[in-house]
This record gives sequence, structure tokens and C-alpha cells, in this order.
Amino acid sequence: MPYPDLFRALVLENDDGDVRASVKEVPVESLPDGDVLVSVAYSSLNYKDALAVTNRGKIVRRFPMVPGIDFSGAVVESKSGRFKPGDQVVLTGWGIGEEHWGGFAQLAQVKAEWLLPLPEGLTLKRAMAIGTAGLTAMFCVMALEEHRVRPESGPVLVTGATGGVGCVAVMLLSKLGYRVAASTGKADAHEFLKSLGAQNIIDRRELARPSDRPLESGRWAGAIDSVGGDALAAVLRQMQRDGCAVAVGLAGGAELHTTVHPFILRGVSLVGVSSGQMPMERRLTAWTRLARELPMDTLDRLTQTARLDEVPTLSQKMIDGQTRGRIVIDVNA
Repeated sequence: MPYPDLFRALVLENDDGDVRASVKEVPVESLPDGDVLVSVAYSSLNYKDALAVTNRGKIVRRFPMVPGIDFSGAVVESKSGRFKPGDQVVLTGWGIGEEHWGGFAQLAQVKAEWLLPLPEGLTLKRAMAIGTAGLTAMFCVMALEEHRVRPESGPVLVTGATGGVGCVAVMLLSKLGYRVAASTGKADAHEFLKSLGAQNIIDRRELARPSDRPLESGRWAGAIDSVGGDALAAVLRQMQRDGCAVAVGLAGGAELHTTVHPFILRGVSLVGVSSGQMPMERRLTAWTRLARELPMDTLDRLTQTARLDEVPTLSQKMIDGQTRGRIVIDVNA
């Protein structure tokens, strides 16, 4: 398959500590080493991407860097027997957009073992509407299931519910029959979250309220937390006996001030999910389930599409908590 000598990419450059993002024409020979060259169709904007583009959290340490921790597209050239030109593929994680040039570009060159065939039943665009955030949400749901949290166990709380992980988690849990409570600080998002399947809305300030009590009334059989900090500490105090809280983010802070009481008196489990290095077999299971169980019409409704040159502005809005749902990046627009 033919490809141009130059391709468009969002490039992060570091000028004595001043990190700037700009869309540039990049020579193909600048691409990092890899077994497979992919013509990228779509990427998505995840919280980690926003941190990288706004230079928060030291996500990127090598420059220049093309951010974008996921992408979907078609194979152009392959040195691997696993893929041939024309194959449609998806990639999430494995350090792309952080240590290896990522998906905010028209071309990407990566290792074959990082790629998955496009899951059956998904388009390239819908795969990125799910993206890393949606895949992570499914990993969280799977973790709850593996810790015996069932729909009949009791309510499940999702914090940071208007974010990418939160939205998909609410949708999945509701579709699977769980009673879902969604936590948000956005007063105008209540109806939006209920339209995704949330039955109750919990004000973020309620979870952030300081408490000197090691335990509170048991409210949640399970929780998916993308906030961290005081919110996660409150969730742990409010877990039911043998409940499970899944930690997957730190939008509200990386420190966790808690006690051992939820763990030794109620048998609560705290499980961390890191999707970037998740084994391939588990990825395949999660993608298969997403294609089968996620309500695609609802996914389409909460997804917006943006161009590469809109990524810096959208990244700042995401950091400031001014976005909701999923943002697909059309790298060719």
C-alpha cells in the first residue's frame, strides 16, 4: 500500500522545560523502529493524553514525542507474519504516546505484538470511541466480577462518572444488571448520567468531605474509582462487608489517607487496574465483551469527534474537568 513521504502529527517538543504541542508535517523516516507500519484512522483523547499534552504529571520524558496512547487503522507494511497490508488493527497501551510515538498522527510504526485485529462487530471509529478508557472500564468490571460482586450483591458506585472510564463503566454495569450510583461534581450532568444507566447521583463533595471515622455505614458492594485521594478514602469507609473497590485513576490526588479497618473488619478488597501492560489474552476477552455488551447507540451519543489541531485545547478542558464522555480524534480531518 502506498504512503506519503510526509505525514501530519501532533508533536510535543521540549524547549528548556517549555513543552509545546503543534501539528507538523513529519518525514516518514522519523518514525521509530517497529515491525508494522499502520495508516492511522482514529485515536482518542484519554486523561493520560491530556496530562501529556499539557505537561502535567511527567507522562512524557523523551522528546520529540507524538502523544496518543491508542489508535485504530489499517496495516500498510508488515515484517510480521501476524499481519498483512490492509488488515484493520487496534492498539492500546504498551507505552505508545509516552515512550514510543503514538496515535496522534496519520502514520504509526509499532511492534507487531502490541497490535490486535479489529474486534469483530466494531468499526475503526467505534473502537476508538471505546479506546483505552473504555477498555479500562471493562477491566474494572471484570475485576469486580472476579471478586464476587454480583448485581444482587448491592449498589456499585462509579466516581468521576462523566469521564471516559466512568461513562463506559456506568453503561456496562447498567447493561449487566447492576444498580449504579454515579458520583460527579457537575450539577448539569445528572440527567446525562441517568441516560447512561445511573440510578442515583452522588455529589462529589459528599465523598470529598473529611471524616475522622475509620468506618461509615456500608453502602457499596463495589466501586470503580477514577478519582483517588479523598474520594477513594471515603469509598473505602463506606464499603459493605466483602465489597471490592477498583482503583484506576488519580484525578483527585495520588495520596490515600485511610486505615486498615475496612480491610480487617469488613474484608474489603482494594484492587488496582493498569491497562497499559495488560496481557494480550485478557485484552482479547475484554474487547470481545465490549463488542458484545456495550450499548453502541448510547456510546455514539456520548462521543464527539475532533481534529488533531483541537487536541491541545481539549486536553486543557479535560484537565479542568470541562469535558464529558468520549472524544475520538480523526487524525485525517
